[in-house]
Amino acid sequence: MNRLSVYEQLKIDEGVVYEIYLDHLNYPTFGVGHLIKESDGEYGAPVGTKVSEERVSEAFESDLNVAIDECAVLYGDGFHCWPDEVQQILVNMMFNLGRPRLSKFKKMNGHLESSDYKNAAVEGRDSRWYRQVGNRAERLMTRLENVQECDVSVHDNESSGRCSWGD
Repeated sequence: MNRLSVYEQLKIDEGVVYEIYLDHLNYPTFGVGHLIKESDGEYGAPVGTKVSEERVSEAFESDLNVAIDECAVLYGDGFHCWPDEVQQILVNMMFNLGRPRLSKFKKMNGHLESSDYKNAAVEGRDSRWYRQVGNRAERLMTRLENVQECDVSVHDNESSGRCSWGD
């Protein structure tokens, strides 16, 4: 998956802030939507404390790894055989929603498993997330409905050109 592309997308969707601020739920945050945890050096620092570009990048890389790992947990090995575009869209959604909420997209996820990206996008649009998030959600669902097919070079079964699911 093109990590730089995901980073650029999330900078637009989440914003990037080089100081500690309170997010919409009043939690201390910095960078690309990085929620400050007790294990972070920034924990307990006041709002407005500057955060270096290097630290923002480090926190983002860690958060991106978590989002990718959570996608792999939710979708199994099939996640890594989907087209890069689909992986990027789902990582973006995971970053925004988290696994507990993304796992509730049962119909969308069912269509993803059968590589039916157009209907997956239809189901993604039929959600509270879509109605709440607006432009970001529409942009992601438009991208999803425009995905053509799996890239056979990353399939478990080269001859069929299909992703394998949970053998």
